[in-house]
Amino acid sequence: MYSRNSEPFKLERDCAAVLVPQGEQVTLPAGSIGYISQALGGSYTVYVEGNLFRIAGSDADALGKEPTTPPELPPDASDEDVEKLVWRQLRTCFDPEIPINVVDLGLVYDCDIERLADGRRKVIVRMTLTAPGCGMGDILVSDVTDKLELIPTVAEADVDLVFDPPWNQSMMSDAARLETGMF
Repeated sequence: MYSRNSEPFKLERDCAAVLVPQGEQVTLPAGSIGYISQALGGSYTVYVEGNLFRIAGSDADALGKEPTTPPELPPDASDEDVEKLVWRQLRTCFDPEIPINVVDLGLVYDCDIERLADGRRKVIVRMTLTAPGCGMGDILVSDVTDKLELIPTVAEADVDLVFDPPWNQSMMSDAARLETGMF
């Protein structure tokens, strides 16, 4: 997965990672050498000893990078402000193997925001995967959940993984199809 755009690294400490595409949790030892093949949405896809791994943005320091900053909202944020930020956060979620966010891939079917009795919000997302057997499904759901729950005023994100209707390439945005050569 090395390309001319890949950036070499040496892990500065032991680092939690996820084996791509199996989705298996592993720990990469300090001193591991590899290449960053994708750095999108605050997470990293790295190539180490012939395997791809996903490293969360919260572990960016292990790669010598700055951790991502959480999203912000003004204190008087409207429901519309929150909805815009929800969609912006969803666009920071990437499949580790495909450099296109889950919204432009057409993986997000529905996104609803409910106001709770205490004034905070609950975000409900229905999404799918490009293939039902994808080992990264739980990782993508966790990434979406974690990033939505970083939003001020969001108390809970409920992400439901569904497979009906099945995903197909026509669900991708025009920009995503153009980027992947499927246009």
